[in-house]
Amino acid sequence: MAENSTNRILLVEDDQNFGDVLRSYLEMHDFAVTLATDGEAGFHAFQKGEFDLGIFDVMMPKKDGFTLAKEVREINKEMPIIFLTAKTMKDDVIKGFKIGGDDYISKPFNSEELLYRIQAILKRSAAKADPREEIKEFEIGRFHFNYPLRILTLDGNSKEAQKLSPKESQLLRMFCMYKNDILPRSEALTKIWNEDNYFTARSMDVFVTKLRKYLKPDSNIEIVNIHGNGFQLLVKEQEEA
Repeated sequence: MAENSTNRILLVEDDQNFGDVLRSYLEMHDFAVTLATDGEAGFHAFQKGEFDLGIFDVMMPKKDGFTLAKEVREINKEMPIIFLTAKTMKDDVIKGFKIGGDDYISKPFNSEELLYRIQAILKRSAAKADPREEIKEFEIGRFHFNYPLRILTLDGNSKEAQKLSPKESQLLRMFCMYKNDILPRSEALTKIWNEDNYFTARSMDVFVTKLRKYLKPDSNIEIVNIHGNGFQLLVKEQEEA
């Protein structure tokens, strides 16, 4: 993942005009796109760069998309691949998945549909790659947070435990995963709200305010706003009595 949380896409499409339009559309949605116009150029670009996802046209000169995907899979078994094709034959779909493709979309297609498919695949890929996603319970200063049960307990007092809403629980878990580090606003919005825009950002601010209220009893805990980046859950070490 790039430092600015922008996902990098390798787009390999032999129709230059279509490729330029698709690249511009994806860049408008904050993706960094490298465009290659044949399979060989696509493989050279793959070797030189680091990418979070590949979008390969199937029918291309010099090297078709399936051959390119096979070569990529020999080097990188994890990078998600979406195939683009004008064909709708069942055998091609099956072949694409057998090679290791993650999705398959036929031309002509709706750009918004492709965008949602990309976002869904990257979301699954990020969850799979991040070992922190496996952690279910967290210690936050004097609090214990049980994510599956959505329960926040202060000083082990289960009688006064706070039951969190699903989104409150998801957001607090992300804060815990990034404890004392910056949680990028865009990452939280994409993972929890599935969309990064003005309205979801305002919604997130409301939930941050709620979490601050829940955590207020422990003066060693603070959620701070990092201007232009996101938020930070700061947890100070408790001083010895």
